Amino acid sequence: MEPLRITPRLHLLDHSIGQSYLWRDDDELTLVDAGWAGSADVTTAAIRAAGLDPDRLARIVLTHGHRDHVGAAQELADRHGAAIVSHRLDAPYVRGELPVPEPDLLEWELPLWEHGLTVPEAPPTRVDREVGDGEELGFGNGAVAVHTPGHTPGSMAVHLPRHGVLFTGDTVASVQGVTFGVFHVDRALALESLRRLAELRPSVLCCGHGPAVTSDTAEQLAAAAAAGAVAL
Repeated sequence: MEPLRITPRLHLLDHSIGQSYLWRDDDELTLVDAGWAGSADVTTAAIRAAGLDPDRLARIVLTHGHRDHVGAAQELADRHGAAIVSHRLDAPYVRGELPVPEPDLLEWELPLWEHGLTVPEAPPTRVDREVGDGEELGFGNGAVAVHTPGHTPGSMAVHLPRHGVLFTGDTVASVQGVTFGVFHVDRALALESLRRLAELRPSVLCCGHGPAVTSDTAEQLAAAAAAGAVAL
């Protein structure tokens, strides 16, 4: 896996189904989402390929509890000394204490969902820090958690206002342009979350699926929010 440089501080790591993002501060690294179970080796190698030391990994921030985002988190955290961060409402799913809620699938989503289930199931994973809406996350000159319920109860985005960067998890997708995401537990609530994210007007959009968006970003996100009602 070759890391894709988005900005001097930001790389995308593509796991083919889902992806994670590597953020570099001056003295430490943060991973947003962690890829599949079993992908820790390729993630470590990708960090090195970006010219960075994986032992500087200070935290892994999980946008939600689905297997393609959580799978390698604990292996990476144990290997490199990172703390694992999750919204408190998804923490029981991450730890394996409760089953991940089933999404309310539209008919056209069924084959996509079945394909996603080919990703290995995530092992029970510790959560070192549970956060809520508006809490600072300790990186990126003031990164904050933005609770975005709907995809899962404890889905959260990560906003770096000083850098104009927004990590959306799966509330938003960018596979075929910027669109409302799929596989939501509560589609109406997820749409409300999308509208809230659009109000942040980021310049760099990092979704759980699809390439990073770096041009006309705020406008594309606003258009996705306006069009999202047709997906209900």
